[in-house]
Amino acid sequence: MVLTHTTGHTYSHPFPTVTLAYFLRYSSPQLNPFAAHVLSTDTISNYVDPETRRLHTTRIHLKKSRMPNAVYKLLPSGVTGGSSAEKASYILETSVVDIKEGWMKTESRNLNFTGVLSVVEKQHFSLPSEADRGPATRNETDVVTSVVFRSRLGEKLRGKLGQAQEDGWLSGFIGGWGAKGVQRSIETLASSKTMDQLGKSRDGMRLVLERIRNNGVIGVLETLRRERQVQAA
Repeated sequence: MVLTHTTGHTYSHPFPTVTLAYFLRYSSPQLNPFAAHVLSTDTISNYVDPETRRLHTTRIHLKKSRMPNAVYKLLPSGVTGGSSAEKASYILETSVVDIKEGWMKTESRNLNFTGVLSVVEKQHFSLPSEADRGPATRNETDVVTSVVFRSRLGEKLRGKLGQAQEDGWLSGFIGGWGAKGVQRSIETLASSKTMDQLGKSRDGMRLVLERIRNNGVIGVLETLRRERQVQAA
């Protein structure tokens, strides 16, 4: 089972500013209160390809789990691993930026809970198309976001059922829902939650962009530096 959503959006800011805001969006809850669910961010690699001059970055984010509580309630604790309050997700983010051509492509995917649900989010930031370009669009950046949800849990449970018919909850669970029903329910619940989160992500990006516009890049970076000094003290 696979469920896909695609949306488009336009930021009223030039492309270089939008790419900067993307990399800063998880830097501080003071800078972006919509990112309070992000517990930590670490850069794994960061380099500029000498031939293409494109910036390649790989980061890993630790977030409070995006999986809705309804999914945890739907499944036995033996499958989810216990209390949903303790759940956190590692998200692998890769990005490529071509400043000269004016585009950035990103991909984010969860690294744990993939046996229950895999979520892959791809974004393509770009300048407005040549046909749409004009004085009014010079300071705009388009973004297309696609999210793919895939759950294989029903298939896994059905396989286990053949090996453990005596397991009461497993037999009743599959019998009541069916493998495809389990997968469809999980994907639908997660889709609703994620689409709501995408709206908050856009709000967070707009807030970061406005603070860059009002305070300047140096002002925003200096504020982040002072925050980190206080945290380290």
